[in-house]
Amino acid sequence: MQCVILAAGKGTRMLPLTKTIPKPLIKVCGKPILDHIVEALPANITELVIVTNYLEEQIRAHCGEEFYGRKVTYVHQDNPAGGTGNALLCTKNLLTGKFIVLNGDDIHGAEALVEAVQEPYSILAVYSETPELFGVLEKNEDGTLKAIVEKPKEPTSNLVNTGGFVTDLALFENDVAVSDAGELYATDMLTQCASFKKVKIIEQKKWLPIGYPEDIKKAEYILEKFGGKLA
Repeated sequence: MQCVILAAGKGTRMLPLTKTIPKPLIKVCGKPILDHIVEALPANITELVIVTNYLEEQIRAHCGEEFYGRKVTYVHQDNPAGGTGNALLCTKNLLTGKFIVLNGDDIHGAEALVEAVQEPYSILAVYSETPELFGVLEKNEDGTLKAIVEKPKEPTSNLVNTGGFVTDLALFENDVAVSDAGELYATDMLTQCASFKKVKIIEQKKWLPIGYPEDIKKAEYILEKFGGKLA
């Protein structure tokens, strides 16, 4: 099984840290975020497909052709501003079946990842007291994913999207509209996929998004409580 890691962005919210280093290589508890991500992956993930652009030579030098015992394939995204959906389209010809998608600046718990990859289609979610700040998950009557609604004024749920999901080439079967800002979003692609596939919602307790410099200290505090790794 393959894991697609989205690592092309400039990480402008993390400046000045990202002026000379790509965000996935910023260290948390003395270890790059990318290492935390790959260490937590289930054993059946045998290949990493890493989408890069900004300071990509550093990521290639760090990971090489094999990283934590897994083959690494790199994909250059010409236009990172084109969105996460555009990044996934760049990987389409390299994907061979079921795969998991993860952001290159999020640390997930290993248990949730194991649970997610056991399903044909799944999405990693987390409970939030401020769902209006995130993509909110709407459910079908059977509890599967119906849609992801970005930053709704009146959220219908406290379950929010973490950006991690499991799918296959069905993700690319239908065209999805580009936003007014010129971006193609992975969330819209997955919502479209959920209209004809049952996407199980995996609620995880541990998720550490590293979006701003202050998130590093928060993540380090939590990781230190768990011995440097999320269970």
